[in-house]
Amino acid sequence: MKILFLVFYGFQEYNGISKKIGYQADALRQCGADVRVCRYEVAGDGSRKWMTDEEVLADLGKGIPAKLKKRLSFAPILRYVRREGIRCVYIRSYHNANPFTIHFVRTLKKQGVGVLLEIPTYPYDHEYASVREKAQLYTDKLFRRAFCKYVDFIVTFSDDERIFGRPTIRISNGIDFDRIPLRSPRHGTAGELNLIGVAEIHFWHGFDRLLKGLGEYYSGHPEYKVRFHLVGKPSGRREAEEIAAPIRRYRLQPFVTLYGAKHGEELDALFNRADFAVGSLARHRSGIYNIKTLKNREYAARGFGFVYSETDDDFDRMPYTFKVPADDSPVSIPALIEFYQSMTVTPPEIRDSIRHLSWREQMKKVYEHIVRMKK
Repeated sequence: MKILFLVFYGFQEYNGISKKIGYQADALRQCGADVRVCRYEVAGDGSRKWMTDEEVLADLGKGIPAKLKKRLSFAPILRYVRREGIRCVYIRSYHNANPFTIHFVRTLKKQGVGVLLEIPTYPYDHEYASVREKAQLYTDKLFRRAFCKYVDFIVTFSDDERIFGRPTIRISNGIDFDRIPLRSPRHGTAGELNLIGVAEIHFWHGFDRLLKGLGEYYSGHPEYKVRFHLVGKPSGRREAEEIAAPIRRYRLQPFVTLYGAKHGEELDALFNRADFAVGSLARHRSGIYNIKTLKNREYAARGFGFVYSETDDDFDRMPYTFKVPADDSPVSIPALIEFYQSMTVTPPEIRDSIRHLSWREQMKKVYEHIVRMKK
């Protein structure tokens, strides 16, 4: 069966979401599907293109006219779907419901094509903070139910059985074990705990909670050192200041290292220097309390115990996870140290505990729905 995996933006080598999409497409192929990935790319010279895998599907040109074509016309994709005999289009939501995307999915349905919409985070309204973002959200809120009328199923990582009036396929974020190495931990330094957090930093990651906890901890001049290695770029000025302010206030410069975005061997090396990982600590800020994040699964696949605050049924009872309250209180560093020092589970045991969360197993659920839908 031919499936088009549609993404409304381009890929970046260091970006976890870009990697995730690749893993999902590969998992569908392992299930027997013929999958093509369609994405929107902006080249170095400013030209804008729709790409299918590595082939140019449509060159939209440059400047404002090209931007408008991207938002207003999906004719090149519709022609490709018809020409190639695509049976199902799997859309990763960009929160861009509007009359033009509605026309797109309605035309797909007229052509007899199945439509699945993946909403990676739900609900998502509170993720929008700036005036520009809220304007985009307003348009999406106006049209998303009309858009979803032409969607067969919504793929969600939440527990919701229906979203915007449509039935859901509930899965977990998955792991491609072949591409995520088990960590090779260094011999720990006596009297020291090295924490690592990896993310494109948004306000809901709540790393400021950990930094404030470190500030309180170091106010007592402890001998046992806790260091935080933060890997990733802040998504905006707000997020950058939420990191910088507590570092300045508590004079944490000797204990906090900011690396920016890393990937590949550089990232693997940083993981191998760490002892314990830091997941999301403030999903409640975006109105989310139950979620199955990709980052938790990547940490476990590498063999890390980790701290987080949301409800995640796959990890809430694991002996290597440390839960903190879903509020804005500082993370208790003494309690975290005590938990880490009491852990007996090994990195291979942590990795083995999530074998059932492979992308192949998760996307198999999606593929089975597609097969039944297109019979």
